Amino acid sequence: MPNRNMPITALAVALLTAAVVNIAQAGAREEGRLLTATEVLEEVRAMPDVRLPDTLLAHAYGIAVIPDVTKVAFIFGGRHGNGVLSVRDKLNAPWSNPVFISLTGGSWGFQAGAQSSDIILVFTTKTGIEGIAGGKLTLGADASVATGPVGRQGSAATDMNFNAEIYSYARTRGLFGGVALDGSVISIDRSANASLYHKSGVGASEIISGQAPAPPATAQRFLERLAQATGTSVRTSPAPQADVPPAGGQPSNVAPTAEPARTYPLEDQKK
Repeated sequence: MPNRNMPITALAVALLTAAVVNIAQAGAREEGRLLTATEVLEEVRAMPDVRLPDTLLAHAYGIAVIPDVTKVAFIFGGRHGNGVLSVRDKLNAPWSNPVFISLTGGSWGFQAGAQSSDIILVFTTKTGIEGIAGGKLTLGADASVATGPVGRQGSAATDMNFNAEIYSYARTRGLFGGVALDGSVISIDRSANASLYHKSGVGASEIISGQAPAPPATAQRFLERLAQATGTSVRTSPAPQADVPPAGGQPSNVAPTAEPARTYPLEDQKK
């Protein structure tokens, strides 16, 4: 007599297998985004005449790398891209684990065509970082944004003070320079963060403070390139956990200069 439970069992196995495959593919997709962001940092750093000024990078409290931002326009234009953001609570401190973000914006006026750019945002104040409270930040409205200076002259221009909370850059068709992004919105990418950290509903604050599960090695590679670009130390672990120091000293597994980044009030966007 045939077993009527067999089709149900086979269906359950198929659904479970599909779910596992989808999770693996999602994680691979996010790791690919991290690798691309790392390549952008490496390639821009290899452009000595037009790269980001060292002075500006040394004074950065947050850096976002958003590769392959697509801009499509016909009378009305729009741009969208996905990238990563890392922050620190004070200068020379190690960078936090990467948080996935998205960038969306529009433009008016006669225009036509399409292009893809690698966008880099440099946050020069804590206010600019903390302004992403609630999960999103509108450039130019919630935080002042300016086209960033480049090269040696740009370094001299930023030696004295910073007139904007965020400086924006774009690399398009091999050219690199400042770009106007007023009105664009930065949002926390909840699904991408959940995929990379393998935790449903993981918050940006958890990731930044090191309370989220450890990310893959691709995240550490991104942090290493970011540390090289800004002249800071690299975390010994991509997801530091709170340790209780022994009497009269620091934890044995933490370097004296490796201080965890403070938790910023970044929360996932409400939908």
